[in-house]
Parts: sequence; structure tokens; C-alpha cells
Amino acid sequence: MAVPEERDSLTEASQPVMEEEETKTFKDLGVTDVLCEACDQLGWTKPTKIQIEAIPLALQGRDIIGLAETGSGKTGAFALPILNALLETPQRLFALVLTPTRELAFQISEQFEALGSSIGVQSAVIVGGVDSMSQSLALAKKPHIIIATPGRLIDHLENTKRFNLRALKYLVMDEADRILNMDFETEVDKNLKVIPRDRKTFLFSATMTKKVQKLQRAALKNPAKCAVSSKYQIVEKLQQYYIFIPSKFKHL
Repeated sequence: MAVPEERDSLTEASQPVMEEEETKTFKDLGVTDVLCEACDQLGWTKPTKIQIEAIPLALQGRDIIGLAETGSGKTGAFALPILNALLETPQRLFALVLTPTRELAFQISEQFEALGSSIGVQSAVIVGGVDSMSQSLALAKKPHIIIATPGRLIDHLENTKRFNLRALKYLVMDEADRILNMDFETEVDKNLKVIPRDRKTFLFSATMTKKVQKLQRAALKNPAKCAVSSKYQIVEKLQQYYIFIPSKFKHL
């Protein structure tokens, strides 16, 4: 991936992770009251470690690189600052979230709509395996948040009339290590070329690989690093299951 220009070096988050026994609320982090109420309704009683580190810095306008494992609450770490900013400056096509899989895209969309339900937030999921025409109609409505896999988004940017992201304010690359490991590097590069340079960028990854470091240098400006993950670590309270299902019953 070509690096468009030299960026400042990565800086550590200015605030350390809070100790478990020290109580911290979303309001303490700077989240607006209406979104704090949404967190309460979702049963988010207190912020997770990655949220404690990332949210205040994101609200200050910093680019963020977050190292956090699955189940750590990282979706809230980028969704809450984006919705907070959207409340301050309402705009359609406000934020784009790139994800490696359609399953994750739908999960992120559900959390955005749950957190933003009281303020009328609209999102669109743009992924493969779904009819392109219905997605084009969803994009024509100009949702506030787009959650997409890189390849399908490029298809719409190239082929869907009157759709562009020239006014985009926020870019999130979630599970960036998986995005790059799935050979989406070319598509990510194309996406970066058609969105504004004057934006805020959040990059979240479970591991800091060489490819992620290269992407960080290309896409982020003087980012703050929020690290609560070690390589191959799984969040302590995550419950994992698998079940065998005949392919004819799989919908996603």
C-alpha cells in the first residue's frame, strides 16, 4: 500500500488504564447525557478498559489506534465518540466503518442503531451476499453511518450513481489485522483515495502486525495508542460456542 505522506510518530494515550476497583462512568469520559442514557438501557453499567482509554482522546479530536481483543467493548469505544460528534454537527454520510466480514458489519450496525435510537440515527450495511439494488436504495437515503466490507463498498463507489463519501467526517477500520489478512489491502487503498484527508480516523486491531503498522502510517495523523490487548489474547469473560449447521440453513 502506498504511503501518501509522512505522518507524525505514534504517541501513547496520555491517561493510563484505570484500575478495576476505581469506578468510572461514561459521563466521566465526556459522553453526552442522551448517550449515557442509551448505555444504561443497553446494560452498559460502566466503561470497559478500551473505552476508558479511547473515548476521552477521541472526543478531543485525536486519531486513535486501539489494540483490543474481541469482546472488549471496542465497538462502543468508537461508536460513542462518533455519535457524540454527530449530535454536535448533524450530517448525513457522517461516518464509515470498514470491517472484514458481513457478520461483524451487522453486529456493529445493531450497536450503532441501539445507541442512537433516541436521536434517530440511521445506518446502512453494505456487504457482499446481499442484493446490490437494495443497498443502492439504502445509500440513496444518505444514512448517517455506513458499515461496509471494503470490496462491496468500492463496487458502490464506482457504480452507484450520485453516491460518494466526499463529506465524510469519520473513518473506522475495525479488526484491521483481519481486513489485511483477508487480502483487502487493495480495496482499502482505493477507499482511502476517495474519502477526505481532513477526517478523524480510528483503527482497531487485536494485533499490531507489519501490515497494520503500514496502514497506520498511511491513514492516521499523529494517533494516540490505546493498548489493552496482547497477541492472541481473548477477553476473560467471553463465552465461545460452535454448532454444526447444514449449509442449506445458513442465511449469512
